[in-house]
Amino acid sequence: MKKILITRKLIKSSEEYAASIFDVKLNKEDRVLTKDEVISQSNDCDGILTSLTEKLDADTISKLSGKIKIISNFAVGVGNIDLDAAKKRNIVVTNTPDVLTDATAEIAMLVLLGAARRAKEGMEWANKKNWKWSADFLMGKQLTGSRLGILGMGRIGRAVADRARSFGMKIHYYNRSRLDKNLEKDAIYHKSLESLLSVSNFFSINCPATKETKHIINSKTIKHFPDGAIISNSARGDMIDDYAMVEALKNGKIFSLGLDVYNGEPNIHPEYLTLPNVFVLPHLGSATIKTRTAMGDLAIKNIEDFFKTGQCKNRVN
Repeated sequence: MKKILITRKLIKSSEEYAASIFDVKLNKEDRVLTKDEVISQSNDCDGILTSLTEKLDADTISKLSGKIKIISNFAVGVGNIDLDAAKKRNIVVTNTPDVLTDATAEIAMLVLLGAARRAKEGMEWANKKNWKWSADFLMGKQLTGSRLGILGMGRIGRAVADRARSFGMKIHYYNRSRLDKNLEKDAIYHKSLESLLSVSNFFSINCPATKETKHIINSKTIKHFPDGAIISNSARGDMIDDYAMVEALKNGKIFSLGLDVYNGEPNIHPEYLTLPNVFVLPHLGSATIKTRTAMGDLAIKNIEDFFKTGQCKNRVN
């Protein structure tokens, strides 16, 4: 029986599934393991099921036991793993695509709505219990009839587009390549990011994290937005240059910002917490019972398939 290290606690049914086919080593305290702990605790294992909280950089991977043949990531993104270093060690890396598309798209719409309708300020006034109605009390911006620019029209981006259409929004997008007509539906493709930004009253970031997308929303690109645009990020935190964004939120160039992800999680830029026009969630994109269970089961199945056949359709390196 193959032995695997599961670095963070999973949904109970997923842990039971893993234990039915593998000799499992669990992190019952559910704390973030240090690099040295990952190395030492996986020393007698054949594989590792890890999450975004564990950073498996080149140095860590170089020190893993020669027995390790697969690292299964409990996420779609794999920015926490040095793929090249894993490939050099002949370690397969897998992810969990598809199963979290709907849940993440729902959160993307939630932070977009929260930012547009001034939810943070509304909650603060509700807690004070002394608010008074007036015709211009906490007026926000309406999604209906507005243009939504989507950066990244992969599975999640397209799911966001489908939900936005139900709000009567007009979809524009920028992608590495134009979609086929059946996937594009009525969305309008832009050949450059700047072109997309210029028409985006609302803007949703849904692209993968790469070297090219780091701080893609910065002081230069922010200038291309219409005045008073609303931005949401449910992809990865490092897409946004926080200092440039804070300045734009203060001077009104950006009306409001909705975040489910941010740089340095859980340590958010302090001004995001004090600005009234920032609506923040603690990375809840895939946090539904259905989705987290499906992610755990798929991460386990990736390992099972690999050891059974030597192949895995969700391999990323």
